[in-house]
Amino acid sequence: MDFIEGEIIYINKPLHWTSFRVVRVLRAKICQKLKIKKLKVGHAGTLDPLATGVMVVCTGKKTKLIEKLQAGTKEYIAQIRLGATTPSFDLETEINAEYPTDHITKEQVQLVLNQFKGTIEQVPPLFSAVKVDGKRAYEFARKNEEVELKPKILVINDIELISYDIPHILIRVVCSKGTYIRALARDIGEALKSGAHLTALKRTRVGDATLDNCMEMEEIDQFLARI
Repeated sequence: MDFIEGEIIYINKPLHWTSFRVVRVLRAKICQKLKIKKLKVGHAGTLDPLATGVMVVCTGKKTKLIEKLQAGTKEYIAQIRLGATTPSFDLETEINAEYPTDHITKEQVQLVLNQFKGTIEQVPPLFSAVKVDGKRAYEFARKNEEVELKPKILVINDIELISYDIPHILIRVVCSKGTYIRALARDIGEALKSGAHLTALKRTRVGDATLDNCMEMEEIDQFLARI
């Protein structure tokens, strides 16, 4: 393998790791292997620390492909808790409100999920890296400052109910670049006249790359030793 000319590596991002940490650790290990001080390494699509799954990492000249790879369709498996909300729409923050779920049926959930298929508008989470007046939205959020985020146009190619166990549902989502599954959880909760937040998220595909193609972080040393 030629990491300087460029390689594309698929990693299964561990829980609690930032995407930046995956890149930083991989870069350090490759540089150590090659006995070089610098190497360009980047990733095609950030995953939140509380998410796991497919991360596409590019090295050397292949980093020029990042924008193209980021545009690939993505697939997620998401666990959502209905009846409660958090400011970040996931487990990064504590529950701030609770709502009834007694009125929610499996048929209602399926009907609501169908409403999100196709081209939709989505307001990004305040706890996100979206830029507002030159600052990241999460900078305002962490200071409890209100800021208006503009909705973005995106595409939900498919959305499927995998399991229904109130207050939890498990869904599969196939979507375009820029989709916030946390925001989708929020919107599903509102559409069900309740609340909701994300409790687990796994990205199972980016473009043609699936979890089956991915390497675990603990396998990196063995992988580099073989080349």
